[in-house]
Amino acid sequence: MAIKKFAVAAYDDEAVLFPAVEKVRKSGYKMHDIYTPFAVHGLDVAMGHKETDLHIAGFIYGICGTSTAVGFISWIFTSDWPIVYGGKPHFALPAWIPITFELTVLFAAVGMTLTFCYLNQIMPGVKKHVFHPRQSDDLFVMAIELNDHTSEAEVMNFLRGTGAKEVYTQTAEDGWWYGRWDKKEEYEALNAGY
Repeated sequence: MAIKKFAVAAYDDEAVLFPAVEKVRKSGYKMHDIYTPFAVHGLDVAMGHKETDLHIAGFIYGICGTSTAVGFISWIFTSDWPIVYGGKPHFALPAWIPITFELTVLFAAVGMTLTFCYLNQIMPGVKKHVFHPRQSDDLFVMAIELNDHTSEAEVMNFLRGTGAKEVYTQTAEDGWWYGRWDKKEEYEALNAGY
């Protein structure tokens, strides 16, 4: 993971945040992410994110659950332990529907949950940089990645013009790491002026 410099803007109202996101997108700056204290409906569309493909993953996991249930039950009742009871045939598919349904739902639910956690980097033990201490409390925080082609002063003035309550720069890793806080001192040294 690379250590990068970010321009951080804090907004105190989502009514101010939405026009700011539109202005940032139109200006061409690279938006790293937006952190909000609660789910803001329509923010993903305003940021330009495409619709999630999680429902396709759920369908695939459900198919795997159905295949596992039918395959395993049919193997048990037709090959491994074929017992005739009550006059039922060995391949009694209608009797297997409840178990097949339950395994389909189980595979889809667990698979989608694990996929969602991995893609959003919210697994247990994952540590990410916190751009503002109140980003999960009462402020909406936007982080814009600064690179060699962007002027820091220009970006800061631009963010002030969008109605940001606070504007400052921070240096941080752009990704996440698993289970360690040993970089805390390094972040505190880099962001001492904040």
